[in-house]
Amino acid sequence: MPNNAARIAKIALVGDRSPNVVAHTRIPLLLDALAERERLVLDSYWIPSEDAEEVGAVHGFDAVWVVPGSPYRSQAGVLSAVRTAREDGIPFLGTCGGFQHAMLEFARNVCGLTRVAHAESDPDAEDLLIEPLACSLVGHEGVVALEADSLAQSVIGSERTVERYFCKYGPSRHLDTLRAHGMRFSGLDEDGNVRMAELPGHPFFLASLFQPELAGDGSRPHPMVRALARAAVEHAARAETQPV
Repeated sequence: MPNNAARIAKIALVGDRSPNVVAHTRIPLLLDALAERERLVLDSYWIPSEDAEEVGAVHGFDAVWVVPGSPYRSQAGVLSAVRTAREDGIPFLGTCGGFQHAMLEFARNVCGLTRVAHAESDPDAEDLLIEPLACSLVGHEGVVALEADSLAQSVIGSERTVERYFCKYGPSRHLDTLRAHGMRFSGLDEDGNVRMAELPGHPFFLASLFQPELAGDGSRPHPMVRALARAAVEHAARAETQPV
């Protein structure tokens, strides 16, 4: 007889958990709210960046969320988690530092820009992909315009959104190269700076410089978080039907 018990979706939260990072205290509340309000139950596992260096660290998960909190103790671990999610079709969300490192991983491993670096962890590098922002966005709230027919617009459900930031770094160089290799920059601020990115053709790959986990009081998950949860549940359902 068929097994009607659906597999609970597993989500890897990649980052160095700290009670001093507001996002880290918010995320468990958001996951609880998803289970209570949306019946989207996710079994969450925090994976420190150093542990993410291990081969297969995020294999078997139904979603990967690279959470804020950079500089990470292991940049290599974070980049490995992003790469696994990208190459294996695992639903992925990267916010703040997660967005920055998703750009870095794609530039190095897809675009061949092997020497690009992040100014926060390698300020003296000759080729910086992620640089200090002209104006710090710590505590800033701003408008993001979303491209038509993008995953970002579909998820958020509007052409514009107002979001909260807590970062000092963002992408600047090589954006045309990333775009030419398939990265879509689907959210821009009012000055035309990249604030969201996605990968068409991937089941769910979305990243934002802003932090959707900071929206509201934590009782109502942001649409991006809800969409990741739905993608994870769908991934789990597909995995359940695949032959062993």
